[in-house]
Amino acid sequence: MTAPRIDINCDMGESFGAWDKGDDAEMLKIVSSANVACGFHAGDPDTMATTFVLARDRNVAVGAHPGFADLMGFGRRRIPYSATEIERLVAYQIGAAQAMAQYVGHPITHVKPHGALGNLAQEDKDVARAVCNAIKAVDPALICLSIALGQQQQIAAEMGLTVVSEIFADRGYDDDGVLLSRGRQGAVIRDPAEAGRRVGAMVTEGAIITATGKRIPTAIDSVCVHGDTPEAVPIASAVREALERQGYAITNFIH
Repeated sequence: MTAPRIDINCDMGESFGAWDKGDDAEMLKIVSSANVACGFHAGDPDTMATTFVLARDRNVAVGAHPGFADLMGFGRRRIPYSATEIERLVAYQIGAAQAMAQYVGHPITHVKPHGALGNLAQEDKDVARAVCNAIKAVDPALICLSIALGQQQQIAAEMGLTVVSEIFADRGYDDDGVLLSRGRQGAVIRDPAEAGRRVGAMVTEGAIITATGKRIPTAIDSVCVHGDTPEAVPIASAVREALERQGYAITNFIH
């Protein structure tokens, strides 16, 4: 019997100039997909190229990770762009990722919006449609990596894009299946053992488990670990070990 497969993705390539963020080299030994910052919330051409090379050499799939133009806030502040402005800033960043990935010989396969943009695409139909419009206009073959149960997941499917649904290993959920605001208790999970247990349970049950213990059924194709926290590598390791103990093969979603 073939083992069930699941992807582990990580947001990375978030260093900028002299500012170093995250241990991408170690993370790429664990994950199967990498979402690479495109220069708006973090990242720069050198960081992008270096990250794509590391991913290529480890056979890790790569995608664009566009965010708001917000280096000061790391893309986690909500900026009132219009839908048209969002389409264009996402298309611009996909283009940057495509160019740098092609430059190193490891083309991108997917797009995942970052931070505040990703959260808005989960909640707001207009933002979700703007992100999807940009993906489809630039390259409709690109996979849309979307937060499970969000607006972007539904709209991308309606538009004919290939959709992959993700849950988060290191973030808590409210009873509506929405990520808890980072300022709330339980919003960020820092204990690797806890993260491994949660992910193992969610993937096995096919459901988001909220902070109160509620189960919300959903498709789960990928598990995200953020790369910018001090606990990122231990959490990713614990998640991978938990899934492999349960018989899952860790592989990116393009295979």
